[in-house]
Amino acid sequence: MKKVVSLFIAALMISSCSEAQQKRVSGTAQTAETIVRVVVAEEFKEIMKKEDVQLIDVRTQREYANGHIVNAENLDFYSDDFRSMLAKLDKNKITLVYCHSGGRSAKASKLMADMGFINVADLKGGYSAWPY
Repeated sequence: MKKVVSLFIAALMISSCSEAQQKRVSGTAQTAETIVRVVVAEEFKEIMKKEDVQLIDVRTQREYANGHIVNAENLDFYSDDFRSMLAKLDKNKITLVYCHSGGRSAKASKLMADMGFINVADLKGGYSAWPY
């Protein structure tokens, strides 16, 4: 009886792993041309020097007002129209994104990839890690 239960559990685990892998593959296929990466402040600053870069601060207006990276556009992640504001951006430009510590910008980066943005760089550690 133990063998039967063990085999059943093993079969169930294999089945669930296959399903998870299929989801990951289909998700990757949808964003195959998208590059989303988390970069340290030094690399973030270097990317900012390139032409045609969009710099997005996804913190609240209050956080933004208390300090932000020069030339960053504030698109509040918690805003009801956040997705529609992202839709107005150029999906073909390099898009740099940051928040306070990296949580919201990670979610925003995923959303941008799902929306078809080609190249997204997320500031590791967020604005709190920005030494410049």
